[in-house]
Amino acid sequence: MQLRLITEDRLGITYEVLALIAKRELDLATMEMGLHNIYLNVPDLRPAARASIEAELLAVPGVQRVEPLLLMPGEARRQQLDILLASLAQPVFVLDRAGQIVMVSKAAQRAARQRSPEWVGVPLAALLRLPELWQNLLAAGCEVSSMEVQFAGKPWLLYASPLLESERGTLSGAVVTLRDAAWLGEQAAHLQRTQPEGGLKALMGDSSVMRELRARTERMAAVDAPLLILGETGTGKELIARACHELSPRANAPFLALNAAALPESLAESELFGYAAGAFSGAQRGGKPGLLEMAHGGTVFLDEIGEMSLYLQAKLLRFLNDGSFRRVGGEREQKVDVRVISATHRALDQMVARGEFREDLYYRLNVLNLQAPPLRERGDDVLLLAAYFLARFARQVGRDEPEFTPRARVALQRASWPGNVRQLQNVIFRAVTVSDKALIEPEDLDLGGQPTVGPAMFKPPPTGVERLTTSDAAAEEPESWDVALAEFERGLLARLYPDYPSSRKLAARLGLSHSVVAGKLRRYGIGNT
Repeated sequence: MQLRLITEDRLGITYEVLALIAKRELDLATMEMGLHNIYLNVPDLRPAARASIEAELLAVPGVQRVEPLLLMPGEARRQQLDILLASLAQPVFVLDRAGQIVMVSKAAQRAARQRSPEWVGVPLAALLRLPELWQNLLAAGCEVSSMEVQFAGKPWLLYASPLLESERGTLSGAVVTLRDAAWLGEQAAHLQRTQPEGGLKALMGDSSVMRELRARTERMAAVDAPLLILGETGTGKELIARACHELSPRANAPFLALNAAALPESLAESELFGYAAGAFSGAQRGGKPGLLEMAHGGTVFLDEIGEMSLYLQAKLLRFLNDGSFRRVGGEREQKVDVRVISATHRALDQMVARGEFREDLYYRLNVLNLQAPPLRERGDDVLLLAAYFLARFARQVGRDEPEFTPRARVALQRASWPGNVRQLQNVIFRAVTVSDKALIEPEDLDLGGQPTVGPAMFKPPPTGVERLTTSDAAAEEPESWDVALAEFERGLLARLYPDYPSSRKLAARLGLSHSVVAGKLRRYGIGNT
């Protein structure tokens, strides 16, 4: 039975309590002291004798209360530590001042496929087969990160933190954690995740081309094969890749991205494949896993694959063939399960014809493909995206959300957007941060020489739409919003109809329903409807 004595701070009270226990000839297994507390572990104290021993203890001057105790404080702390260690997903070892294991987590046992390994009292250096490990940890003050070691037949990165005695601050041991490449990949994936909404929600737009893109993306996500995403710069190819990953069976594993155009060949190789210890001068001690290792079970997105060197193309092709690779400077073959999604704005088929891209790699990457539509082909999606960015950036800079004037909306729709969604995002950000007006005008958008509202915007056919492009006061100031909107609709439909000479074709071009377009054509007397 365990007892807790709440006491006064009196000299000699502990001695008197011990004398009473000895007089009763009771076996005292353990005793712990705390501020105004004495904890007794008396195994042979039976419940029937508890009342009498409590009465004698309360008779000791300074003992105010006696309570039964389920666990001694030290045992309770030990159980809490065991629960904490059991909850950790990575192997953890607690070492004493000699580098010997005193506690080990369940994750370490699972990694070694042993239920109750006899590791307590064994030096961690012996377990990891690194004779100088403890000396190296001591030399670093037991503050070590990213030291690669081998444990249970696979590579891990070792992290160490010192255990210090609270009174003197001297080293009493260390806590060593082993983290695998998949854990690093999950952390890197969290850092790379910038879109607040993922999956198909990130592919914003209500145009027919975007609805078709979302449908195809959902179908491609279910097929575990290489995917090639084609599209102009700024069309959101990485968002499509992320959506494919998040809708796939690999969604709970890392999604890691590498831009082949952003790094020189040597850095791109080490980032993708990792490097072994001593691979080159300045390399991280113990080596470093690459994206392929860290994304095991998940997806690697290779952006601007058309910029990858022929040497790296050959290494990538070998990986795609059998899933195996070697680190830079390494000799050991490694095999991982990763889906590769690649993207480019370049015409890879033409690059293959010129000998700038490997034909065999092209066909390995182009098993499935998606086309990211340019912004100029997405109709009213421009206004939808502009409104989204306007609200987002207004919140970001802490100002009231402004509104677009009708002229600004027309200017946004008529701009050519060579930089696509990325350019639109930048234009709206500048307008929100530079201007403090409640209404955003075309002049605030800074479209950089792109078509703006005015005569150059329209090429009206001879249907009376000239009124929209004249500079007289009546054209600048229409009677009402409805009149201005009707004039704009009439001019837009009249201009597009010769290229899309049916209500169904024109509806598909504008991303509207057939019935809506047919009704507007009849209203304005355009075509044979």
